[in-house]
Amino acid sequence: MPRTGTPLLQRYVEKCKYPTDGSSPKSLRYIGSMVADVHRTLLYGGIFLYPADKKSPSGKLRVMYEVFPMSFLMEEAGGQSFTGKGRSLDLIPTDIHERSPIFLGSSDDVEEIKALYAEEAKKAGSA
Repeated sequence: MPRTGTPLLQRYVEKCKYPTDGSSPKSLRYIGSMVADVHRTLLYGGIFLYPADKKSPSGKLRVMYEVFPMSFLMEEAGGQSFTGKGRSLDLIPTDIHERSPIFLGSSDDVEEIKALYAEEAKKAGSA
């Protein structure tokens, strides 16, 4: 992951690449097409990340025709989808071209991301 990601996501990627719990390291795969990348995630496991960043604070992927369809498929396959705030399929779009960050993948991997976001929110709330 480029160093342009948030510190939270940089920490997650470092943990995946260099695990300290004895688990096998994960590798980065990026095809460049959401459909192909999510298909690969469905076949081989892992997580698809397309977070918000400074340039696109609302995310880049469009809710109605990228986030919703892929989230539906991932959840039907037994995985999870997350926006950084909640379940992707719980979004109520207010615009046909609305955008959102997205995290799709195995339940375990998405739970790790959720825990990091919850930890970050807890820190922000106590500051």
